[in-house]
Amino acid sequence: MVAEAIRKRVEKLREEIEYHNYRYYVLDQPEISDAQYDRLMRELQKLEEEHPELITPNSPTQRVGAPPLEEFEIVRHTIPMLSLANAFDETEARDFDKRVKKFLETSSEITYVAEPKLDGLAVELVYERGQFIVGSTRGDGVNGENITQNLRTIKTIPLQLIRKEVPVPERLEVRGEVIMQLDKFRALNRKREETGEPLFANPRNAAAGSVRQLDSKVTASRPLEIYCYGVGEVRGRTFKTHWEILQTFPKWGLRTNPHIRRCQNIDEVLEYYREMNEKRERLPYEIDGIVIKVDRIDLQMRLGEIARSPRWALAFKFKPKQETTRILKIIPQVGRTGAITPVAVMEPVKVGGVEVSRATLHNQDEIDRLDVRIGDTVIIQRAGDVIPEVVQVITSKRTGKEKRFEMPSKCPVCNADVIKEEAIHRCIGLDCPAQLKGRIKHFASKRAMDIEGLGVKLIDQLVDKGLVKDVADIYYLKKDHLIALERMADKSAQNIIDAIEASKTKPLSKFLFALGIRHVGETTAEDLARHFPRLDDFFRLSEEDLMQVEGIGPEVAASVHQFFRDKKNKESIERLKKAGVKVIEPKPREKGKLAGKTFVFTGALQSFGRDEARNLVESLGGLTASSVSKKVDYVVVGQDPGSKLDKAKELGIKILSEEEFKKMIS
Repeated sequence: MVAEAIRKRVEKLREEIEYHNYRYYVLDQPEISDAQYDRLMRELQKLEEEHPELITPNSPTQRVGAPPLEEFEIVRHTIPMLSLANAFDETEARDFDKRVKKFLETSSEITYVAEPKLDGLAVELVYERGQFIVGSTRGDGVNGENITQNLRTIKTIPLQLIRKEVPVPERLEVRGEVIMQLDKFRALNRKREETGEPLFANPRNAAAGSVRQLDSKVTASRPLEIYCYGVGEVRGRTFKTHWEILQTFPKWGLRTNPHIRRCQNIDEVLEYYREMNEKRERLPYEIDGIVIKVDRIDLQMRLGEIARSPRWALAFKFKPKQETTRILKIIPQVGRTGAITPVAVMEPVKVGGVEVSRATLHNQDEIDRLDVRIGDTVIIQRAGDVIPEVVQVITSKRTGKEKRFEMPSKCPVCNADVIKEEAIHRCIGLDCPAQLKGRIKHFASKRAMDIEGLGVKLIDQLVDKGLVKDVADIYYLKKDHLIALERMADKSAQNIIDAIEASKTKPLSKFLFALGIRHVGETTAEDLARHFPRLDDFFRLSEEDLMQVEGIGPEVAASVHQFFRDKKNKESIERLKKAGVKVIEPKPREKGKLAGKTFVFTGALQSFGRDEARNLVESLGGLTASSVSKKVDYVVVGQDPGSKLDKAKELGIKILSEEEFKKMIS
């Protein structure tokens, strides 16, 4: 039997850690140092290791690690999660105010709460006696999907509520929006582009796709957060106003949006709308309007609902960055890894001042969900710098001549078989020209071999005319080959030949990245090159050898291993060598003051760039890694740190400020 004193200490530690998580992740106002936090977490980890019977799903040590699910269970909401009626101009918003007053038979001003309408995924969190027990998607409003183990990985969701200021209800159903900030969304897409994965169209899709993963470890790797905005069923506590709910949430550790406002009448609501519309481009996340709610709960109860929407709330939308156009055709576009993306070719239209004639349809599942057909009139959307996408089909415009689209069973470029991996269709043809063009474009890019002037149009000609059948063929091109191409003058041809010659000497990390190995981006290539400094080593390495590298998991190891075992890839690399391509191997690491120590950097550093910091560590004999694990000794934190800081805290790794790091290397 576990001594009562140990059990109480474990409970106390969990409560303290959750409270400090809230101070750090939600309020951004930590009360203790990182070192103190680390000591609390290490003590809890040690007690749980010694007494595994005390481990609970809501322990801070258990946020990630549940085995993958085969499918999501269905959860029925105690109180339906209704959708909101929409308003699109101030007249419609004033009409809502008039309807509320008419229904309540009053001429008095109605107090409202106005909130940003976040563009993410609506979820419900259920707490019993302060413990998080189940989380679900909104689904159809009545039934949602059980995504509890995924929601546990989101640091801004408390696993147990704080009890210090306000008693916790017996049961509390919290409604909130899971989002992904814009900068983190862009970073995620850059990483996916490097590894040959399809891009997310916008932060909303990225958040929704991340939360609905069957493997919670995938969700944990994504930069998700939540804002809580309302309740379902509450037992053991009553509220008089919605404002009271939002003011109480933070006392329990539940995060609310800093831009919420109590408005005394509809005029103040409209003023808030104008302010938020002006601010929307400066916010770190996407909003598409505001939500207006009658503040008093008793008035909400009297107003009730109509159809699937409450009478007491309204979504007042901003003017969207959307336009209407018609789909002329849908073409399957083959990328360098063989992934096939359906692309809508449309009648050109200006969206947000930019002419758009193509939009991604993502995959067949998305086409089926939207029921997009060739010939359809559709609404397309473009927000910021994200990819234009089709968001809605206007079915009333259909004539009956529209045609359904199905992804091909054969590659549209090389006629090889197409296989489906989860939602992605992929060409398996080894000699596919489309994949070849994509590989050459990647190989020649600035961050890889940096062959200036070797652009898309020239690559198309070189492949179509059979002059380049493999990346190695680039280095066997002659000036006469180029002059024979369209729009290629003598000087232009010579410039290309000179650029190819200038690219022949590259560091091993850039060469590995240039090869376009699936799942190997720039950072992974650098990690591999530091660990295995000779190119020839890669032809002999096993998957187990590769997994010794910091941050390399089974999927990446299998991809690298398979690439260097492939006969054609071996031949291509040998031909590159014979053409004079030289790979600069990293210099042997010299002994220094940081010898044997591994560093990870997260956030923006003020005194030097990330590469400069990594080079400084390595010049002093240390190692750097791209991800946090138990093998890491220090995590250096700059401004706006990401999830690496969270992971470091979980593992009890020493965290350094930029100033502390500078003192260490001085």
